[in-house]
Amino acid sequence: MKNNEQMILSRRAFLGLTTLASGAAVTGCATNPVTGRRQFMFVSTSDELAIDKQHAPHQFSADFGAVQDPRLQDYLQDVTGSLAAHVHRRDMPYATRGLYASYVNGYTFPAGSIGLTRGILAELEDEASLAALIGHEMGHVNARHAARRMTSQMLTMLALGVGTAVLLRDERYAPLVLGVGAIGAGALLARYSRENEREADQLGMDYMVAAGYTPDGMIDLMQMLRSMERRRPSALELMFATHPMSEERYDTAVRRAERTYAAKRSAKRGRERYMDMTSLVREQRPMLADLQDGDSAMRNRKWDVAEEHYTSALQRTPDDYEGLLKMAQCRVAQERLDDAATRISRAREVYPEEPLSYQLGGLVALRRGRYEEAHADFEHYLKVLPGNPLTLFYNGRSLEGMGRREDAAAQYKAFLQQVPSGDQADYARQRLEEWGMANAV
Repeated sequence: MKNNEQMILSRRAFLGLTTLASGAAVTGCATNPVTGRRQFMFVSTSDELAIDKQHAPHQFSADFGAVQDPRLQDYLQDVTGSLAAHVHRRDMPYATRGLYASYVNGYTFPAGSIGLTRGILAELEDEASLAALIGHEMGHVNARHAARRMTSQMLTMLALGVGTAVLLRDERYAPLVLGVGAIGAGALLARYSRENEREADQLGMDYMVAAGYTPDGMIDLMQMLRSMERRRPSALELMFATHPMSEERYDTAVRRAERTYAAKRSAKRGRERYMDMTSLVREQRPMLADLQDGDSAMRNRKWDVAEEHYTSALQRTPDDYEGLLKMAQCRVAQERLDDAATRISRAREVYPEEPLSYQLGGLVALRRGRYEEAHADFEHYLKVLPGNPLTLFYNGRSLEGMGRREDAAAQYKAFLQQVPSGDQADYARQRLEEWGMANAV
């Protein structure tokens, strides 16, 4: 089990540990808010709102939580509000957060919970580019791209022989048919098609121009991403996996700006305001580059190289929450668990409200055989951010280590109700059978 636990400490683990279970009602046909056409849809607006509420907090925590800069957060929401007045679905609760993660990305959940990483905020040059980025994510929400993909997955399950009664009446299978069972919350954001991206680009430009920005902001955003792909491709790996970029998208943006919105090209850019509001993030660009390089080394299992980059990052910003936790991950990979625990403890002091340090702290304590400490950390995490079945599993492991079999069994049973297969499920089921407690799983 030790090797499995070590794997959990990778970035994939942070996403995996954001696993949730959610249900959705089958709703039939719905009118597309953008095209006005009727389309078959299993996912209702209320389902989209529930998915945001349940999943977005876990993904934001996986990205190290919201940046502790109220001025920046208010600014992002102000720009979001200016765009929201011009979208097709004006009743959705659009909310944009700047996140600590250093990789370059922007994403949205189905009802408009938008996350922008420090990595991308540090690279933008003006408010028009920011509006293009937020507008693009709003485009996905308004065209209901995530809901349409979930519906497609559910139809595929039906085509493969999953019974209609199962889909409609057995809530245990709802996460499976939605594609969100036993996987990370990040998977809800994944794999937009090129057609989806083109539509989101068009809608994003429409929204930003209606809000008073130059359409050139969309061109500048795409040009920045193209430039970064050449200079620092590893920083864009996840963004391009979820938002496929192409020359066609860039060319289309240029053509629309020149032809459709030629009269608007002299509109607002907002460079001075953007530079002012994002000054703290932009000052961190060298440190963010160190973190990105460290992440690349970690993915390639070059622990010593990763350590060098993370050390450089922390020399620049000693109390950076993301930097401390990433160094802790690196130390675990190097089997330097005491130092990892020290880094995690410091991260908690830096950002006590953010629960990811407790999740990682629990895993490290479990590796060290400090079961009571691990249990306390997992309990704290579950209290602050409930709904993660893998936390139930590892809490069960800690309780098992403490000799509290009945309590451990309760955690394993709760875990198996949400995640019925996989290595952890096999382990939990084996333990319950050994203890004679496998009934009612």
